[in-house]
Amino acid sequence: MIYLTFLSAFLLSGIAGYYSIVGLALIFPGAFWPVVIMGSALEFSKLVTASWLYRHWKVAPVLLKTYLTMAVCILMLITSMGIFGFLSKAHIEHSVEMGPVADKVAVYDERIASLKQRVEEDKRAIKTMDDSVDQILSRSTSEESATKSVNIRKSQQKERTRLANDITQTQKEIARIQEEKAPIMAQLRKTEADVGPIKYVAELIYGSADTGIIDKAVRLVIMIIMVVFDPLAVLLLISANLSLGLGKKEEDWTKEWVPKSEYWPKYEPDDGPLTQEQ
Repeated sequence: MIYLTFLSAFLLSGIAGYYSIVGLALIFPGAFWPVVIMGSALEFSKLVTASWLYRHWKVAPVLLKTYLTMAVCILMLITSMGIFGFLSKAHIEHSVEMGPVADKVAVYDERIASLKQRVEEDKRAIKTMDDSVDQILSRSTSEESATKSVNIRKSQQKERTRLANDITQTQKEIARIQEEKAPIMAQLRKTEADVGPIKYVAELIYGSADTGIIDKAVRLVIMIIMVVFDPLAVLLLISANLSLGLGKKEEDWTKEWVPKSEYWPKYEPDDGPLTQEQ
């Protein structure tokens, strides 16, 4: 169990260190390799310092213990900041990829909405002409009114034909745009599927899944990971040292107080074996 604890501590610390170093290098892109070297040294020193503090806590000077404890806490905070930067960059890159696709879809939607509005205006114009003819017919049932309404409809025929043709052409244009939009919508749905889980998290916590709410949910999840990632690695390292120390004490106690079978005294009676009379 001791070695498993050590393995877990080093595994967590290694992963946290990688995320942290890459995240810090992304924060300071102008000095990538110097930051990588610095971060690697700090991560290794943090683990050594935590282990040393545990083993020498009782004998180390107070000032030294205070400084080293503060150094470990600050290094844990720096590691957490690097993890935050690394995971935030992953989310931002995905958002950037989705942005242009969403913008293209928005342009198509705007064009379709404009064309649909044009169709509705043409339909309203035709309905207005129909209403004007119906009003003439409703005022009187004489042959003169019927003739007048027929004449009005004939005078409107050219305009009616233009409007009908415009509606037909506009609907064809809408169909063409929707065909162009279909592959982009498929790409957008695929991209949105990648953020599907965080949408459910945002809806669970905040009750909605808008863009701003999703960003808040991502930050919350990253901060929760930060709380348990590097601190858990350091505490597991200390726990492994504690288990190792307890194991040694138990072994020493066993050797000192629990004699092995060959050390037990052997009973050998001086008068020989007991008889039935005895």
